[in-house]
Amino acid sequence: MTKQANGPFRTRETIVLASGSPRRRELLADLGLNFKVSPSREEEPPPLPDEAPADYACRMAEIKTRDVAGQNPGRTVLGADTIVALDGRIMGKPADEDEALQMLTALSGNTHQVITAFCLIGTDGKTVTRAVSTDVDMRTSGAAELKSYIATGESMDKAGAYAIQGIGTFLVTAIRGSYTNVVGLPLARLLEVLMNWDVVTPRDE
Repeated sequence: MTKQANGPFRTRETIVLASGSPRRRELLADLGLNFKVSPSREEEPPPLPDEAPADYACRMAEIKTRDVAGQNPGRTVLGADTIVALDGRIMGKPADEDEALQMLTALSGNTHQVITAFCLIGTDGKTVTRAVSTDVDMRTSGAAELKSYIATGESMDKAGAYAIQGIGTFLVTAIRGSYTNVVGLPLARLLEVLMNWDVVTPRDE
């Protein structure tokens, strides 16, 4: 499946997106980039003992990207992984509603980091991996509010059990850093690499 939109940029080649995330698809499409969606099927291993959150996110992004790059030789492949970290504790996607409630209760009233790592593998095999962190402040929410939010179903496939671009926006009081990073891709940093590789150019260039 290939996505395309009329945005401020254009691609010199079709990028392979190693992710099934609709949020990442929307971010790339809004820029006007041509891409094919080919999600990685690799299992996500748990963090290693004492592994830093950014290191873990990078490792996951690289695992997914290398998996898809192996199936698409000679193509530019983009993979990414987003995690939430609170006081160094890594939070991925909740396994069930109980775990979602535990995550949101821990985040309530606190500041956490959303870390998205992306990995790019070029047509010649060159690889770049970057991790970007954004601080997110959460309002203090009661158990009834959190349970009502979880009942919407939005929590279940989101790192940290919430979506800033969805219903979960009511939980967030402030962010410091890249908004698109919290959504799923740090677009400014990603564009730096893609433009440096001459894969992406301004549409009017």
